[in-house]
Amino acid sequence: MVRQKIIVFVLLLILTPTCLSLAAPAQRQDSTRRLYDRVMDEFKHRDYAAAMAGFQLFLELHSQSSLASNARYWIGECQYRMGRYRDALQSFYDVVSNYPVSHKLAASTLKLGQTYNKLGDPEKARLMFDRVVEQHPDSAEAEVALKALEAMTPTDETNDSSE
Repeated sequence: MVRQKIIVFVLLLILTPTCLSLAAPAQRQDSTRRLYDRVMDEFKHRDYAAAMAGFQLFLELHSQSSLASNARYWIGECQYRMGRYRDALQSFYDVVSNYPVSHKLAASTLKLGQTYNKLGDPEKARLMFDRVVEQHPDSAEAEVALKALEAMTPTDETNDSSE
């Protein structure tokens, strides 16, 4: 199944540049969005290997697209869900480093914290969660980061009933 999807993506890789060079800019944007949406469907169906291959292909074809940072983020998300945490770190750092105005900046920083948690590095996780809260205070990601920080804080259990 994955092999068939990869073959389809390779065919798209071969055919898309030829078709796009003849297309008007609006048509090029439409075909870029269609490819992105098709790959996103693979992710939604939890076929992370196929989605990752599709997003990598998307970046090869459309590295200058406004959706490039999203594709890089979703590659990291696929890697994270497949348990490839070191690879996921690299992908999320790529978004943070190379796409400073991306809509996925807060989400990537949050995922860095979650990935460091999975790797057993609470110090770096805390740094990333703090960064989300500081740099994106009104975001949904900041709420998740605050909850993660609360969960990381040891509770002070004192016994008040002894007095």
